[in-house]
Amino acid sequence: MSMNVQPQPDRPDPTVIAVQNDAFRKLACLGVPPAQPIQGRMHVTRSLMEAGDGFMAEAVKATGEFATFEPENDPEGWHDFGVVEIRGETVFWKIDGVDAPSHNGITMCQTGFVGSQ
Repeated sequence: MSMNVQPQPDRPDPTVIAVQNDAFRKLACLGVPPAQPIQGRMHVTRSLMEAGDGFMAEAVKATGEFATFEPENDPEGWHDFGVVEIRGETVFWKIDGVDAPSHNGITMCQTGFVGSQ
């Protein structure tokens, strides 16, 4: 018995989402302009903002440079979540895209939970 895999029209293309998420992350965190305009906002938790001594800047830069996407940490292939270590501390980041472009963005926190916007 052979099976034909049918495309799912209601399911977004993970490659397109990954490219958009990478472009936004690099723009928001590294100031690298994307090929196509992209809108969004970056939210950082208070604990990360108050860490002091350049910690937040290091976390933002590491998030922008993150490129270790594997099936274990990126099962959908969307490049929308990652974990970076800064000075022995764990920083989680998450990109949440929604239909309204003004709400797309990246959320970063120093503790375990990252909520949507």
